[in-house]
Amino acid sequence: MNDQPAVISPPMPQHTMPRHTMPQRTMPRRAMLAAALAAVVVPLSGCGGSVGEAASVAPRESVTAPASERSPASAERPAPAARDLPAPDEAIPKDPKRLADALSRTSGRLRDAIDDWRRTGDPAKGEAPEPVVLLSLYEQRVYRYLARHSTIASRTYGKLPEDMAARARDNVTAIRDLLSLAHPVSGPIKIKVEAPQPADALLAAFRRAERRFGVEWEVLAAVMLVETKFGRVRSPSYVGAKGPMQFMPGTWKAYGMGGDIDDTGDALLAAANYLHASGAPGDYRRALYAYNHSQAYVDAVLLHARQMKRDVRNYYAYYTWQVYVITTKGERRLTGP
Repeated sequence: MNDQPAVISPPMPQHTMPRHTMPQRTMPRRAMLAAALAAVVVPLSGCGGSVGEAASVAPRESVTAPASERSPASAERPAPAARDLPAPDEAIPKDPKRLADALSRTSGRLRDAIDDWRRTGDPAKGEAPEPVVLLSLYEQRVYRYLARHSTIASRTYGKLPEDMAARARDNVTAIRDLLSLAHPVSGPIKIKVEAPQPADALLAAFRRAERRFGVEWEVLAAVMLVETKFGRVRSPSYVGAKGPMQFMPGTWKAYGMGGDIDDTGDALLAAANYLHASGAPGDYRRALYAYNHSQAYVDAVLLHARQMKRDVRNYYAYYTWQVYVITTKGERRLTGP
């Protein structure tokens, strides 16, 4: 992959969602589907949207992992050697049993790596460590594969532990929903990408917005995941939506509170302001539909939010998901190793 920012000249219709029907002044812009899905990375563009996880946001749950997923003490678990990590283009098994085994093994190791990162590293500074990046990329690629192969996906779920099957189903469904909104790009790709802010710096910004407007941080994080993969996508959408939360200028003028549309903290406050004005936290489905007029988008955002509510480590996994573009010749990954 080219690590330099990808500057794409033509607009990005491939990952765009249908135009909002409400006036631009009061409505956030369509979704560029840039880096979709939460489980699927399909660039969208909009004041907030993609398709996500659950059809509704589940009650806030403990971020403590289930006993079956808890990591052993670090003293008993050596850090994975580089040779033991999946390559960026590691083959994905086609047999459901082998695929389920690979997903189970990767998911367990990823959660261990995230625990190590949070305990011995500093998610508030710098990038995610290599084990987290490579394991997360492989897990993301598996989910994207399953999103395109529903029969194999159904057979794979049946061979996973119940809690892991539920997580896989949510992520695959969200990615599939987002892919349904994508329109393949046929010309040159002109999407500018860059590294996101550190994971814990973003988490602090999500929580500030939650405290001010009452919109749960997991929902805000899921919107940002779907819209720009946590700020990796920096290009405006083909209809003119801008910034890490993809606002149309008219909507920004109404809800941006005088901030900078390209500033992450300002954009998160504006998104929380808009969602609150549109019905959140009382009615997240209504608020998210206002953000982006697509039920698939609403479902995808809520599915990702639900996973983050169940285990905060899912936030750190999503944080390291990479940006994909759908072209007429297949998928193309724009970020990552």
